Amino acid sequence: MSETSFDAQALVRSLPEQPGVYRMLDSDGQVIYVGKARKLRRRVASYFNASVKNPRTRALVAQVADINFTVTHTEAEALILENNLIKEYSPRYNVLLRDDKSYPYIYLSAQQQFPRLGFHRGARRTPGRYFGPFPSAGAVRETLSHLQKVFPVRQCEDTFFANRSRPCLQYQIKRCTAPCVGYISPEEYARDVEHAVMFLEGKSGEVIDRLVAQMEQASEALDFEAAARLRDRIATLRRIQEKQAITGEKGDLDVVAGLTEAGVTCIQVFVIRNGQNLGNKSFFPRAPDATDTGDVLAAFMARYYLGRDTPKEILVNMDVPERDVLEAALGQDAGHVVHIRHRVRSDRRRWVEMAVNNARTALQSRAAQNAGQGRRMEALQQALDLEAMPDRLECFDISHTGGEATVASCVVFDAEGAVKSDYRRFNIADIEPGDDYAAMRQALERRYLRLKRGEGILPDLLIIDGGQGQVRQAMEVLEELQVDGVTVLGISKGPDRRPGEEKLYLPERDETVILPPDSAALHLLQQIRDEAHRFAITGHRTRRGKARQRSQLDDVPGLGPKRRQNILKQFGGLRAVSRAGVDDLARVPGVSRELAQRVYDTFHGDAKD
Repeated sequence: MSETSFDAQALVRSLPEQPGVYRMLDSDGQVIYVGKARKLRRRVASYFNASVKNPRTRALVAQVADINFTVTHTEAEALILENNLIKEYSPRYNVLLRDDKSYPYIYLSAQQQFPRLGFHRGARRTPGRYFGPFPSAGAVRETLSHLQKVFPVRQCEDTFFANRSRPCLQYQIKRCTAPCVGYISPEEYARDVEHAVMFLEGKSGEVIDRLVAQMEQASEALDFEAAARLRDRIATLRRIQEKQAITGEKGDLDVVAGLTEAGVTCIQVFVIRNGQNLGNKSFFPRAPDATDTGDVLAAFMARYYLGRDTPKEILVNMDVPERDVLEAALGQDAGHVVHIRHRVRSDRRRWVEMAVNNARTALQSRAAQNAGQGRRMEALQQALDLEAMPDRLECFDISHTGGEATVASCVVFDAEGAVKSDYRRFNIADIEPGDDYAAMRQALERRYLRLKRGEGILPDLLIIDGGQGQVRQAMEVLEELQVDGVTVLGISKGPDRRPGEEKLYLPERDETVILPPDSAALHLLQQIRDEAHRFAITGHRTRRGKARQRSQLDDVPGLGPKRRQNILKQFGGLRAVSRAGVDDLARVPGVSRELAQRVYDTFHGDAKD
């Protein structure tokens, strides 16, 4: 048995023979493993048995300095608590998901004459209907695109919809029927909404039957233009149906397959709702070496499903350890019975085989990418004459428009590629507009002050999109924060800003470094720099858009959202409001003369009528 810094046997004797969760801590008080047990004393004692041969377990026990525990009523409750604690602490000896975001839905608004369909992620508090969850944002956007082609229900935001005086581009390309300006009656629009809902409920066959009947009626009425539109809708809907329909299946289920090759495990998830295949997604959980695939699959399912919508059936490609406990925990969390099945036949067996094949393909693709990433990391080490190959790289970029809505981005790459869960954006404030040096300094200070406090991992190489000035800012920040061991590199485009002519700036070198255009190291730097630029400009556009959505009316004391909307509707836009007199403004329902005066003064200073 490995020596520990505490009396393990005394602690084991104090543990109850009840279900619960135990947390193993190292000498720094960090949680390094969270586990659950049917009987706490027996489970924890097994770690300190002299006959333990598993190298992973021995390595874990060698670092244990203390163990905390929580008693629960049932093992299912222990599994739920274990999952919550793993999400909170991210212990390095547990199976962890790198992509642990909430999953997206399609949202249909309620209590509106012309409801909207849209993308939704996060808490579902707003009244309306939610369809999903979908495995990825891409799957949601693809479905919304299909819906727009067949059922042109608006997808614009309410603020955009409420302030239109003429149709937008979506009407021109036949993706919307322009309810904002009254080009479609509420009854016709409601029919399109009903058909879209039926499609999302898996009733596309019934929708086709209704559209065929409408097409025949239009033909009999000699309305051949309407009949042609319906014919095109039917053809598009049939193509979508062929692509998404799952033979012989009407309900909700997921297909989950785990496969391990060369020490890497891929979990493939196919989502089927209302008999339609909503898409699939590959996951690569982080697990300690030599972890059995079945254990990874069981841990993944707990991390993935607890706290989210879980279907009544989950098909898997192998039996998972303690399946009854997992079913009980998922059922308790979901509020309905959940069955996990691995012995399936016929069509369901083919779905499981399809998931396994997709997992194998994803592993092969990842291995090829990682091999290429490894070669590029080695080339970078040689090109920059680094003492060791970098394990973690961070790149910063600044984006703004003439100094407006400045945003800094930080993207992170490791030996496997982009680590998107560690990306960060910083809204820059309190600087002179357009001062890129000050913006870079603020972003670096905010980022590395957090890391200095232990809220993350320091990089081996810090890449700055810029030249000597930006590099100098980075060096000063690192010096002020006493951050050691981080190499700083500046990358700027050549005089003509063409790829392949980049100049590299290293503080310890007097001359700039120019790598050959075919250099693998340069290609890696270009990829990271371009990703930082993309992430920064996306954040900048979002921030700028929010700022520009505000109007002078937002600053009028006593003018709430409802009356503000009434004023805009009455005058057809902000420009007309700015030209209106006090008497005109006071005619708007709910607007007193005093309030009208304040609105007028907002646009015309303190001048009175």
